[in-house]
Amino acid sequence: MKTFNYSDLSAFDIKKLVQRNVDPANEVRSVVEDVITKVKEHGDSALLDFALKFDRVELHNLYLDKEELEAIAAAVTAEQKAALEIAYNNIYKFHAAQVKAEEKVETMPGVTCWREMRPIEKVGLYIPGGSAVLPSTFLMLGIPARIAGCHEIVVFSPPQKNGKVNAFIAYVALLLRIDRIYLAGGAQAIAAMAYGTESIAKVDKIFGPGNQFVTKAKTIIQSTTTTAIDMPAGPSEVLVIADESCNPAYVAADLLAQAEHGIDSQAILVCTSAKIAEEVLVEVEKQVPVLPRAEIVKQALENSYIVVTNTLDEAMQFSNAYAPEHLILSTANWQQQTANIINAGSVFLGNLTPESAGDYASGTNHTLPTSSYSRAYSGVSVDSFVKKITFQHITPDGIKNIGPSVEILAELEGLHAHKNAVSVRISPQTP
Repeated sequence: MKTFNYSDLSAFDIKKLVQRNVDPANEVRSVVEDVITKVKEHGDSALLDFALKFDRVELHNLYLDKEELEAIAAAVTAEQKAALEIAYNNIYKFHAAQVKAEEKVETMPGVTCWREMRPIEKVGLYIPGGSAVLPSTFLMLGIPARIAGCHEIVVFSPPQKNGKVNAFIAYVALLLRIDRIYLAGGAQAIAAMAYGTESIAKVDKIFGPGNQFVTKAKTIIQSTTTTAIDMPAGPSEVLVIADESCNPAYVAADLLAQAEHGIDSQAILVCTSAKIAEEVLVEVEKQVPVLPRAEIVKQALENSYIVVTNTLDEAMQFSNAYAPEHLILSTANWQQQTANIINAGSVFLGNLTPESAGDYASGTNHTLPTSSYSRAYSGVSVDSFVKKITFQHITPDGIKNIGPSVEILAELEGLHAHKNAVSVRISPQTP
């Protein structure tokens, strides 16, 4: 991991340093556009072709039904089921608390306005496969979708070498009462949900993280179809802020936990002294060799770095510029810094709060904005799966109270039919 001194970095240096997952030559876009076009034109057959090309699996059916999912899920042990169920319950409890009816507001006598939630009818959930299979992501997306009351939930996950899905994903499907999983990954899965095929219904909104190809596909379909997306959620990342009160072994473990996601993941350490950086690097060297995914970790670390600052305030300034997906405050003084956090997807406070807890079972959602998109996006929640419709009702007294103002405003904008729609109610014409 390269080390930089914050005081030596110019504004331009910082801007360049915090950039990630750029596609200057449009190589990713070109591949993704070709995939989208083929799925749009050839539907199911294109998905079968891409399964053979990208997943090296010859599929005879594009989905697994409930009976097949039950058979696959039988391989999950009682201990594993219990862990998944604890995660399910904690995530459900946290997200269920987000459902709150809003009060009606009388903005002036006789004029009442309010909002009501309605579920998005058809949603698509993308559960990554790749180098790691993520049943936790299935929980993070499926639970708020169920709480919101979405009428149709379409699920996609890449096929494994046996043409099936992981047993844990199958078990989560049963927990979520989902009877079908489509076997497709990458940009082709996003295209299938956005346009629909012979056997797959077009959805209204697509959810789920993925690699650069998945993220690019989501951004393209959002601008070219009527299908919305949750957020740009690409390769995962963490930024750890550490001071003298940190435990270097914990910090190293947190960095490596992020790095093992994939070679394009990024793990950033921002610390208040060169001594902390050296101690963390020693721990990294100790921990890497025992990791089964050590080769992936090493490549991710080559894409990662350390920034040494003089103070926690400077560390927070860099963090806000980076706008991380995950932010860990490895300091005993985290209470003094939370108010300074402006850009972050999810925050982990103190030396005993690893990001892994949020990834799996604390209750918060781990589907979060990456690549600086936490400047403008929030993580997935129940709100992501609903629309909020505004209502208003005006009484006879209300139209008299508000009518004159509306008439004046409509007239100054030159919209006389708007004015008349009020005038006829205040002074009805006699036939």
